[in-house]
Amino acid sequence: MPNQNTVSTNMLISGYVKSGNLATARELFNSMVDRTAVSWTILIGGYSQKNQFREAFKLFVDMRTDGGSDPDYVTFATLLSGCSEPDTANELIQVHADIIKFGYNSILIICNSLVDSYCKIRCLDLARRVFKEMPQKDSVSFNALITGFAKEGLNEEAIKLFVEMQHLGFKPSDFTFAAALSAGVGLADIALGRQVHAFVVKTNFVENVFVANALLDLYSKHDCVVEARKLFGEMPEVDGVSYNVMITCYAWNEQYKESLKLFRELQFTRFDRSQFPFSTLLSVVANKLDLQIGRQIHTQTIVTTAISEVKVANSLVDMYAKCGRFEEAKEIFANLSHISTVPWTAMISAYVQKGNLEEALNLFIEMCRANISADQATFASILRASAELASLSLGKQLHSFVIRSGFMSNVFSGSALLDMYAKSGSLKDAIQTFKEMPERNIVSWNALISACAQNGDAQATLKSFEDMVQSGYQPDSVSLLSVLSACSHCGLIEEGLQYFNSMTQKYKLRPKKEHYASMVDILCRSGCFDEAEKLMAQMPFEPDEIMWSSVINSCRIHKNLEFAKKAADQLFKMEKLRDAAPYVAMSNIYAVAGQWESVSQVKKAMRERGVRKVTAYSWVELKSKVHVFTANDELHPQTNEIRRKIENLMQEMKKEGYKPDTSCALHDEDEEIKVESLKYHSERLAIAFALINTPEGSPILVMKNLRACTDCHAAIKLISKITGREITVRDSSRFHHFKDGFCSCRDFW
Repeated sequence: MPNQNTVSTNMLISGYVKSGNLATARELFNSMVDRTAVSWTILIGGYSQKNQFREAFKLFVDMRTDGGSDPDYVTFATLLSGCSEPDTANELIQVHADIIKFGYNSILIICNSLVDSYCKIRCLDLARRVFKEMPQKDSVSFNALITGFAKEGLNEEAIKLFVEMQHLGFKPSDFTFAAALSAGVGLADIALGRQVHAFVVKTNFVENVFVANALLDLYSKHDCVVEARKLFGEMPEVDGVSYNVMITCYAWNEQYKESLKLFRELQFTRFDRSQFPFSTLLSVVANKLDLQIGRQIHTQTIVTTAISEVKVANSLVDMYAKCGRFEEAKEIFANLSHISTVPWTAMISAYVQKGNLEEALNLFIEMCRANISADQATFASILRASAELASLSLGKQLHSFVIRSGFMSNVFSGSALLDMYAKSGSLKDAIQTFKEMPERNIVSWNALISACAQNGDAQATLKSFEDMVQSGYQPDSVSLLSVLSACSHCGLIEEGLQYFNSMTQKYKLRPKKEHYASMVDILCRSGCFDEAEKLMAQMPFEPDEIMWSSVINSCRIHKNLEFAKKAADQLFKMEKLRDAAPYVAMSNIYAVAGQWESVSQVKKAMRERGVRKVTAYSWVELKSKVHVFTANDELHPQTNEIRRKIENLMQEMKKEGYKPDTSCALHDEDEEIKVESLKYHSERLAIAFALINTPEGSPILVMKNLRACTDCHAAIKLISKITGREITVRDSSRFHHFKDGFCSCRDFW
């Protein structure tokens, strides 16, 4: 029997352990002459509580070898409570062996602790085996294994065990429901989640905030905003987690106003401010480009010290960068750049989104030099930069980098590669990339459908869409948008209407503004202006700049001056316009109609508003160098050769029956001057340069920032025939593949 001094010392050690002062507790323990199993167990418990399992295990080993005291079942339960790291499997197996040796393997609390510990270190086979061999079980036994299964993604096994537990008559606890609902999320089975919800109500656990939060999480991750909002409003008790889940739910579903409104409500609660969902809120601000609110949230992260969390700091970098405040972003980035890939990717992604493509590429190079490993998100962003530059050589270098980095099997990297090849004019490589992808999802299928649509191949677009459906994937709004775009480019009115109607009738998708814009474009391009106007009147949105600009472009093609005037009136009334494109388009329509006074009025209105016409330029890549041309460009070192080539081509084109379309020369000048100016449009200069500097018969790829004019389109068809070259031109609208005097668009664009 321990003497009075030992009991007192044990009590002192226990007090120090509870206060978190392990150093003093250990010092006192080391000074003890007479230690008991209780002494050892108390200190083992102290290390276990601090998640220092290895120290606890060393103490346990000392107890067995030098201590002269045998562990009891409390010692084992205490030791096991701290075992949670996968790299402690060997130590846990040794403890398990001692449990069997001392005959404690039939005690329920020990068996439950073993199941829980094996689950935590991800040894589910051993956890399952202990569970199976247990002479008796209780709710805790089931909860431990159900939770283990759910955490490791073995969601079907978790649900089977949950059902078995009910059949055996064990009462579920809050942990049971939380694990079952987590499995429901993992299975993406909202019907199962609703059944569990009904069981929660039946067993009166709906008032338990822990269970209610798990339900909120289920509805949130299934985008069931209405159900989540209803549950949140009915919860008798909410905590910080409840608010966090609901704020995130609104953010995921792009209900940014509601997300920020709920955050303002959260600020007036007494919940721990350092646990506020700052990362989510900063992503909301980044999407809204609301710098003022972003700075307010930044201030709160400083006050609450949440800024010290890497995730929050990364979100601040992302927010400032997306709002175009790169100096502030760099300041925070400087303290993070050595830590992880995330801040680098945030900066690169923001540069790409803002069109600062060279800065994005330079930062990526700097990242590689700093030995920071790129991940799938980094590659997706930098491949997008390559796609926007339409640099096939750069894209192929990045493709090699993706392979070396081991991300070729990643579905997102593969999809980004596919998109890069498509936007660089190599549909063949895009399709090959898709075929070689070991795993596909809706993102990769959408990338393929979009690639076919961008290249004007409506048949391939519709076939890819149907193949995706046949493969068991449910189309989303992105899939349908690409299909509608292909129908628009190829004048497929009936097919476009069919797919547009299928969104609500077949796929239960609500058409967004972009889908209505595509449908309006389909109708207007085909000259169905009355039907387009009717659809615009019926849609649940006000027509925006993109939609009215599309109308004006179609009016130019079909020479519908009256509807063009109506569209222009709507556009010119808008507070903000992206650029001068609507003014330029309207000016062009008046010029074609010969109404030069109206042209002057439009240009005057454009000057008064302070918007500038975007300079048209084309570029071509040769030996990893990009050569840029503007109309009538005389700055290129090979200008004389280029102009001679154009003159020679003009002679050959005239023999083929070419007649310049001077309606594309939009200035009130003599016919000869108009013809002369058409010859030196930027895309023709780029093509002439490529013809001079590339081998006979090799394909040519030219990029243009604006839409090609009809005269250049007709000219390039003839140039492809005369030279025997395949010429691909990507303008702001689509890809044109010219071969043997024909274009893939069939003159409909």
